[in-house]
Amino acid sequence: MAYLNPVRHITFDAHDPYALARFWSQLTGYALEDSAPGDDEVLIVPDHPGIPGLLFLRVPDSKAVKNRVHLDIQPPSGTRDGEVERLIGLGASVVDDRRTDEGMGWVVMSDIEGNEFCVERSAVERGLVPS
Repeated sequence: MAYLNPVRHITFDAHDPYALARFWSQLTGYALEDSAPGDDEVLIVPDHPGIPGLLFLRVPDSKAVKNRVHLDIQPPSGTRDGEVERLIGLGASVVDDRRTDEGMGWVVMSDIEGNEFCVERSAVERGLVPS
């Protein structure tokens, strides 16, 4: 099936595109394209064709309200809780903890500029790949 309008990039407004791109590069493992601190546009790309890259554009406006769109992150291995701790170490913050006593749920986090995203249980925890 041919897609009518495949998504090429998912774009983030940013005060510091380079710093935000580096954060998301460490989160996703996507490669940081040729760029340098101070650039107005920075792109990170996955190593799999057909998956959208993440584009970070400098804007003067500050983030004022909750995101209307956010990304849900599913770690391919390890655990959701381990990934949450790793991301805190990269500078992310926990916004809302939706984990349940039974081990289900997700964690709402924000990146270094306040953009929300969710961390779900890993593919291993979901039984989608062998541990």
